[in-house]
Amino acid sequence: MAGSLNKVTLIGNLGKDPEVRTFNTGGKVCNFSIATTERWRDKNTGENRERTEWHTVAIFSEGLVNIAERYLKKGSSVYIEGKLQTRKWQDQSGNDRYSTEVVLQGFDGKLVMLDKKDSGGQSGGYDGNQGGGNGAGGYQSPPDGGGGSTLDDEIPF
Repeated sequence: MAGSLNKVTLIGNLGKDPEVRTFNTGGKVCNFSIATTERWRDKNTGENRERTEWHTVAIFSEGLVNIAERYLKKGSSVYIEGKLQTRKWQDQSGNDRYSTEVVLQGFDGKLVMLDKKDSGGQSGGYDGNQGGGNGAGGYQSPPDGGGGSTLDDEIPF
């Protein structure tokens, strides 16, 4: 094989409201956790079973941070695409610790809100693969066709 791929795709629900922090340089990061739940029926007992995994997400793309800050809240259903990154840090005792998280940054990050449009909010997504060269992304309707694009650009083909 002539390469490698680092891509994570998740559909899940936020466990708490997103936290947004601002760096000294003016940039922002948005952090939250997503729960994904696998459900099945146990063949031996006939019981319904489930297992929930928690995934830590960090968004560094300015456009995606703004969307997450404005529209996401605890319980929001989202589709995300990003990369796994492991970072090393030291705890208060000086011990090395490692954290692995899903990172949405630049053109590789994608965030689609899957909740139905309500009376006060919007539904839709922000995709780092569309739009300008700064990785801010472009608007994308959710896969169920809800919401709607506010872009009136004519496509020349």
